[in-house]
Amino acid sequence: MKPKILSWNVRGLNDLGKYLHVKNLLRNWKADIICLQGTKLKFIDRSIVRSLWGCLHMGWVYLSSKRALGSILLLWDKRVVNLVEEYVGQHLVACSFKNVDDGYKWSLAGVYSPNVDNNRRFLWEEITGLCSWWDGPWCIGSDFNHLLSM
Repeated sequence: MKPKILSWNVRGLNDLGKYLHVKNLLRNWKADIICLQGTKLKFIDRSIVRSLWGCLHMGWVYLSSKRALGSILLLWDKRVVNLVEEYVGQHLVACSFKNVDDGYKWSLAGVYSPNVDNNRRFLWEEITGLCSWWDGPWCIGSDFNHLLSM
């Protein structure tokens, strides 16, 4: 079975109405791995994750919000993938996974790019370094906030 992945810039989960809307959509879409960019949450614990997603067999890692910017929440169903290794950087969260059913090893990164040009160079260096750190195929879910070329 191939994992179903959802990557989404939610643009904040601090508003109760928006939180409930995202929660309902996540339950309807039934993804195995969810990457939410732009949560604007400074702290995320098990109760928040459980309330938001409702999966009993969940793993998660997050990058907290800084001055209401950025923030990434990466969630996975442990019945579908096993976490091999995780990385939380300045602008991204990444996990190396192994599929439960076939042992296939791959990696996923959730990126929230900075709006300041000087910090974007560091983001690309961070992505390049991470991709050389873990072998195998990659999937990147992102809100890059800029274009490489026109």
